[in-house]
Amino acid sequence: MRAVVQRASRASITIDGVTTAAIGSGLVILLGIRASDTADDAKWLIDKIVNLRIFEDQDGKMNISLADTGGEMLIISQFTLYGDCRKGRRPGFSTAAPPAIAEPLYNRFIELAEESGIRVATGVFQAAMQVELVNDGPVTLLVDSEKCF
Repeated sequence: MRAVVQRASRASITIDGVTTAAIGSGLVILLGIRASDTADDAKWLIDKIVNLRIFEDQDGKMNISLADTGGEMLIISQFTLYGDCRKGRRPGFSTAAPPAIAEPLYNRFIELAEESGIRVATGVFQAAMQVELVNDGPVTLLVDSEKCF
């Protein structure tokens, strides 16, 4: 499971011209799921993200986590994070999980985020979405459960 984590002042999702989700200060998570991912990957990844110390303390150092700030999280399914661009000009997505595997893990990741006490807003699985983001910092990190197990 792979996540692009972006610290945001605010963010929203629009589908067919209608804003369907929005957050204030917090994190935008673009979440990619591999065919071999499990609920353990989701659990490890959400714990890592919620507790990453990437918000500034009173001294301007990144020393505070999302859990500490009371911030929000916008979670968006993003299979293209597993796009393989090594050959040709069109990415291949053979390592990305098919929807039957990805959707339950996406939903589990959301449940785990909510269980951690974070206010969560989400995209719509497989929908064409427009994401608006004010990146704070900017701070953008790539966190991958494959690197931990």
